Amino acid sequence: MSGTSAAPGALKQTLGPVMLWGLGVGYVISGEYFGWNLGLPAGGTYGMLAATLVITVMYVAFILSYTELACAIPRAGGAFVYGARAMGPFGGFMAGLVQVVEFVFAPPAIAMAIGAYVQQRYPSVDPEHAAIAAYFVFTGINAAGVRLAAAFELVVTVLAVGELLLFMAVVAPDFSVANLHKDPLPNGWGGAFAALPFAIWFYLAIEGVANAAEEARNPQRNVAIGFGAAIVTLVVLALGVFLVTRAGAPLRGARPLAPEA
Repeated sequence: MSGTSAAPGALKQTLGPVMLWGLGVGYVISGEYFGWNLGLPAGGTYGMLAATLVITVMYVAFILSYTELACAIPRAGGAFVYGARAMGPFGGFMAGLVQVVEFVFAPPAIAMAIGAYVQQRYPSVDPEHAAIAAYFVFTGINAAGVRLAAAFELVVTVLAVGELLLFMAVVAPDFSVANLHKDPLPNGWGGAFAALPFAIWFYLAIEGVANAAEEARNPQRNVAIGFGAAIVTLVVLALGVFLVTRAGAPLRGARPLAPEA
């Protein structure tokens, strides 16, 4: 099959490496903004950094392996297809079930975060209503077709990456190594273990690119390029955001998150 032609009922092959990169980074980009920071009270600077490095190595190895699978078996089923091929129908069922749980629960969590951000900007807005609206808007975009969803994701991803780079550029002049030594291990190295689930937010859901492999043009080439570029981008952003956030000076004149008693 070539170009965008497809047999009746088959998925259309419309995605190139840039859109696959946009999907991979876009699936994860909210985790560069929030989620990972919740591990800081448990791990402190050193503990959270150790957790982040461990998770980074794990995800780089994982994505290299997953890219091989996606290129060799470019099917939309992702983990279900790979599990079924390696371990039979039951193994495929279990792998697919875990994947479904991840992608069913992640969108509502992100939608609730969007609702919280909207309420912070507009206090009169009910965050649950904003979350429900965001959920249905983005679900509708995905239902309209993978090409539209990928194009929208690409635009939002480029803007989000640009904002993170701008944030790092603004904070970088106040970078101080001494700040990294503040609150290093409030709970010992056990806190680093407790911070592992939060470090996963830096990369969680990039594996979703494998589910788009069947809709990629020349998947053996484009999936490898898109997947590889996405994980490199996320590694740079994860380490950059963490380091400038912890080593930068506190924001001057920032509003407290809650009224003082």
